[in-house]
Amino acid sequence: MSEPTDLDFDALRRAMQENYEQPEGPARNARAEQLLIEAEKLNIPLAVIEALGHQLKVYNYSSEKDRMFVPFARLLRMWDERPEDFDEYEIHSLHWVFKWVSSGMLGQPHIPLASIEKWLGEMEHRYRLAGHSERAVRAAEFTVAREVGDLARAERAYTAWLAADRDSMADCHACELHDQGGWRAERGADAEALELWRPVLEGEYTCAHEPHAVLASSLLPLLRLGRTDEARAHHLRGFRLVRPMESMRGAYADHVEFCALSGNEARALELLAERPSYFTDSGEPRSRMDFLAVVALLADRLTSLGLGTRTVPGPAGRTWTAAELAAHARVEALSLAGRFDARNGTTRVSERIRRRMDRQPLVERLPLGVRAERTGLATATATAPVRPSPAPGAGSGADLPALLAEARRLSAALHPESVAAWAAVAEAVGDAGDRELTPRDRAEMTDHEAMGLGPDGVELFARAAELYEEAGDPGEALAARARGAYALALSGRSEEALAAVSEPYELVLALFAEGATGLRQAASVLVGRARILLQRVHEAAGTNGGGAGGDSGGASKASAAARTSARELLALAGPGAGDDLLVASRAAEARAMLGELAALSGDAEKAAELLTEASEAFVAAGVPWFAVEYEARLTGLARHLGDAEAAERAARAALEHGAPFMEATGHAQLHLQLAEILGATGRFGPAADHALEASHWADEGGESATLGAWARHQLGGFLLRQDRWAEAAEVLESALAELSADTHGDGAIVQTRWWLGDCLTELGEHREAAEHWLRAADIARRWPEQQDHATLAHLAAEALGHAGLLREAGQAYERAGELWLTLGNVHGLVRSLRARAWLAVRGESEDVEGDDGPTGAGVDVARELMTRAVDACEAGGAEDGEAGEMLVAELAHTHRQFGDLVARSVPGDADDEAIRVLFEEALGHLTLAVSGFLSLGEDALHDRTGAQLAAGWLEADLERPEGAAGRARAVRDAYAGGGSDEVVVARLAEAERLLRAVEGG
Repeated sequence: MSEPTDLDFDALRRAMQENYEQPEGPARNARAEQLLIEAEKLNIPLAVIEALGHQLKVYNYSSEKDRMFVPFARLLRMWDERPEDFDEYEIHSLHWVFKWVSSGMLGQPHIPLASIEKWLGEMEHRYRLAGHSERAVRAAEFTVAREVGDLARAERAYTAWLAADRDSMADCHACELHDQGGWRAERGADAEALELWRPVLEGEYTCAHEPHAVLASSLLPLLRLGRTDEARAHHLRGFRLVRPMESMRGAYADHVEFCALSGNEARALELLAERPSYFTDSGEPRSRMDFLAVVALLADRLTSLGLGTRTVPGPAGRTWTAAELAAHARVEALSLAGRFDARNGTTRVSERIRRRMDRQPLVERLPLGVRAERTGLATATATAPVRPSPAPGAGSGADLPALLAEARRLSAALHPESVAAWAAVAEAVGDAGDRELTPRDRAEMTDHEAMGLGPDGVELFARAAELYEEAGDPGEALAARARGAYALALSGRSEEALAAVSEPYELVLALFAEGATGLRQAASVLVGRARILLQRVHEAAGTNGGGAGGDSGGASKASAAARTSARELLALAGPGAGDDLLVASRAAEARAMLGELAALSGDAEKAAELLTEASEAFVAAGVPWFAVEYEARLTGLARHLGDAEAAERAARAALEHGAPFMEATGHAQLHLQLAEILGATGRFGPAADHALEASHWADEGGESATLGAWARHQLGGFLLRQDRWAEAAEVLESALAELSADTHGDGAIVQTRWWLGDCLTELGEHREAAEHWLRAADIARRWPEQQDHATLAHLAAEALGHAGLLREAGQAYERAGELWLTLGNVHGLVRSLRARAWLAVRGESEDVEGDDGPTGAGVDVARELMTRAVDACEAGGAEDGEAGEMLVAELAHTHRQFGDLVARSVPGDADDEAIRVLFEEALGHLTLAVSGFLSLGEDALHDRTGAQLAAGWLEADLERPEGAAGRARAVRDAYAGGGSDEVVVARLAEAERLLRAVEGG
């Protein structure tokens, strides 16, 4: 903004309006002070009155509320001395700000209560003299009584407030409902509060600071009522509104508190870091007190989680730990509360602040869908996968026999927790050695320890085999050796593994034939060998490291060997499984292996069939956790086959069966798969729910910048498709911070910015929308296919036009037009030309296409552009079918707009003949438009009648009543059947008005 110098009154008013549109804060306040100095130079009392009112307004909506009392006192003195200097608007404004001053006094503990009561009486007196209702006075009295804790008086004032008539001094509906709902929530009636707030939340009533404040106030009531989805939505939507409003520190604190009480402590810290001035700004002590109370709540919460030594945002000038900030904020908040209580003569404020600081979390975990900086909180506050409760006697402090019994129970059930159970046995044995264990116990303990090590368990598997031999179980010893061989394969040594498993394989088959070992042991060796052979197939196919087979022949041999081995395992284990969990699981795994081999060979249908059988077999055997891996693969196969129902069924089954045991990243992947399946079938609400869960679990698993960013990208798209624009924008902006071309591809970045542009346009943030579309277009310009580049450039141009940046919009439309021309897209080219024409005539204050305004070169440029648009349509050729009809429609629309443009471009000083010539030209274009739309039949009916009526009004202006009446009747005949459609009703009403205008009566 330029500095004001020697402004006249009109320029002063424009400067004040410009300043009011700037962001809240000290800079805007300082400008208001400068403008008051300029007003005083004019020697015009009304100029000073308006400048004082402007100053008071910007102070009120800032962190410097305490400064508004001086300009108000001066205004009031001027009113008392010379009321004739005030115009009607300033008289209204003076009485209006009485409310601001009374509430502002309550927020300043140094102002005595007696002074506030006196001021309330003064307000009542002046309102009565001015003939205003007592509604605003009773509302102010209610606020005073509520503040000091006089509940009986507050209830009386509340009742009187609602009973009084609404007039011009009453707060807007939105603000009144906010206060009324806040009172009900304070009295414990959360549901009543939310019902009162509903019209504000639904957009029926709004103002400059609503629904901002209501959204913030609704957060804890929603959490207390268990309406967590709404609470999340209100946070995302509301924080976006509050973030740029410096004066809304209290609402900002509500959002921090919500995060602290919903398991989102990391985000709460980010919010604190965004507003460092809120710790110290002293212009409104009441909101600072509430903010510090929430800071203490958050910092205490972190300390209770063992993060008291973690560095956190705090007042400038030093570094703060969570524990230090908690103590500091608590002392400061209670000190301010004490000052208010001393002024009020009660303890109400201190009690309220203590309750707020001591609140406990309302929700353990409420995913928000937005990223939070990794602060170490994830490990402290993460919700671990649900684990089955241990059997009685198991766990810390249990004796060895109980631990052994529990470990064997879990081993027999093939439970995922069996490894941990045997680890507990090993820990209990400890330094005393394993003398209390039998050789079998030692063998199983070592075997499970090796299982927990994966590829690093080779040596321990060998030791387990020795121990099984000592225990007299040669079959299980061979099984342990087979497991060790598979561990070798997992470490990339598949050929060595295959050699290592050969002897156990031959020996176990011989032992089994002799009856010297059981089916369980034989199946375990065979499954180990089959796994190794399958690993070789993956390697040969290049899907798991470098190719082992070297050529297609090697891969084919590896596949054949693996298939034979899996069939051998199935032939052995399938018929004899019975009730034996282990044998049944081996048979199921054999089917799964055959399914994988089918998938690798390209037979997706056979693979899906076999994986389905395997998954069902695992579940039927009572070991559903083994099905998860194959259900996840089946999900992908079903999607590939276009079977959305089967894909959804498999994904849901994987989530159900794996939920208690999966790591966070596994949760994220499955939720994301299901989200994509649901989204592809148009179920965007459930899809958003699963994308939200995916983003949360990705963050918990340390994959925020990879899987988490992609999940947020998807979540934003699903929210957008539900018209949840503000929520989608918050999520997409969060995703954009971590999306990278290397990890996610530049297509994901372009799509995210594209969606953000859509959201911001719906939210009225046109300049920001244009920025995202332009940046997306800059990426898309490097792509071979330029359709997206052109579309994004066109969208950016539209947004720039809506933002009032006419020159930039014209340039963007020109860029888009060139791209449309290169692509051979006549429709895009024509629309860009028409848009540039309208920009040319809009550019009264800013030259868009030439050196003159719209009444000079601007109109000429607009005519030239519209002519080019007509020529482009006509040059498109006489295509047949749908393409031809679309060109006819485009040409008709162009003539319609050309006619409108010409008719509106008549100079204000034009004589009758010049007006007639322009109207004749415009009528010609409109007639062509009507003809074009007529050829398109019923599909273009509304467009045709709109053009017909516009032409009729021009006929009337050209004093051709018969022609005008004929066009009006043609419209009436077109809608002879009537109808309730809004367009039909409007067209018929306009036709009747035209007929009355030209026929009289």
